[in-house]
Amino acid sequence: MKIAYFDCFSGISGDMCLGALVDAGVPLKVIGKGLKALPVRGYRLEERRVTRSGIAATKVDVILGSGKGKNKPGVRLWQDIRKIIGGSLLPEKIKLQGLGIFKKIFEAESRVHGSPINKTHLHELAGVDCLVDIFGTLLGLSHLGVDRVLASSVNLGGGSARTTHGILPVPAPATAELLKGIPCHSSGPSFELTTPTGAAIISDTSSGFGPMPHCTITTIGTGAGDADPAGWPNLLRLFVIEAKERVSNESVTVIETNIDDMNPQVFEFVMERLFEAGAADVFLTQVIMKKSRPGALLTVLCHEKRKDTLIDIILRETATIGVRFYDTERVTMERKIKKVRTRYGTAGVKVSNSGSGLTKCIPEYEDCRKLAQKTGMPLQEIIAEVGRAAEKKFKWTESDIPRGFAKG
Repeated sequence: MKIAYFDCFSGISGDMCLGALVDAGVPLKVIGKGLKALPVRGYRLEERRVTRSGIAATKVDVILGSGKGKNKPGVRLWQDIRKIIGGSLLPEKIKLQGLGIFKKIFEAESRVHGSPINKTHLHELAGVDCLVDIFGTLLGLSHLGVDRVLASSVNLGGGSARTTHGILPVPAPATAELLKGIPCHSSGPSFELTTPTGAAIISDTSSGFGPMPHCTITTIGTGAGDADPAGWPNLLRLFVIEAKERVSNESVTVIETNIDDMNPQVFEFVMERLFEAGAADVFLTQVIMKKSRPGALLTVLCHEKRKDTLIDIILRETATIGVRFYDTERVTMERKIKKVRTRYGTAGVKVSNSGSGLTKCIPEYEDCRKLAQKTGMPLQEIIAEVGRAAEKKFKWTESDIPRGFAKG
């Protein structure tokens, strides 16, 4: 499992995220090309090498142009941001994740200022640079091909910060709202180390917080912040790591709703949308509802940070008028997709292990289905052939892989 682990010992900000990703090997040109899918102009990206307390790092700056017209980095409403993101040509998964991050920002500002979300406006968070920081980070993580994001406890800093609302204590009220339920601490120099943008990014992308898991470090990226206080390395470290065993129990949220008054054909579209928005799993269960009506129980598993976005999709795309949700835990095995060659063609197999000797090898259904369609052979024969190929390649005995599926 490839994991991106953010070490937030000196907090986190949007430019620090971009710097750490570029330093870890993501070309700035790749991020810039991806960002062209956003209908936003009037900026350019620059990278430079800097040192913080003697440590070399990458600093990425978003240089704003004239700021004319719709791209002026001033006040923006939720509907403005939603229109910009919705009108982009970004991959659907990144578009939905970014939309979820901005919705959390507006919800936090709404609670802080006591105003409805549709009347809440942003200042520091409203500009082109914030859109670039957030979507640039999502594009960078996608380029690295990480399976999971983890983070350390977040250093908030201390003292006070100057904003458009005047002098505010650190953490800023919006930052504190965004980091509810997340391990934080305060140490080092007396100024703002974690910005609202950084808090929004890490609270949404990370599925867990704490010490780095047992792993092998493959790449380290170091991103620099603007400030360079004496005696303190104002840096964000990104460790790209390979986990050699199951990381830990994982907290997940379960969302459920019963539906008995909708065309069943719609479920396929709903499930696709939910997976695109970051659902860990989606499934249907047949149920008998009141007055003996047949219905379906729609169940969605997700990380808590995805809950609101997924609930919105369910309410918008289905006939239901309410959902229920609760938190639980699950244990997952490390998994990788590996390719095997057969006489019918190449197919993937999902190889999973628990770190304690238990390994499973399961042929990828979609690959097997395509081979069956291409060759005209029965699907069951293709699945069995892929299982035998995996057995041969990984030198597992037939008894180790019942029906060519699993070793344990």
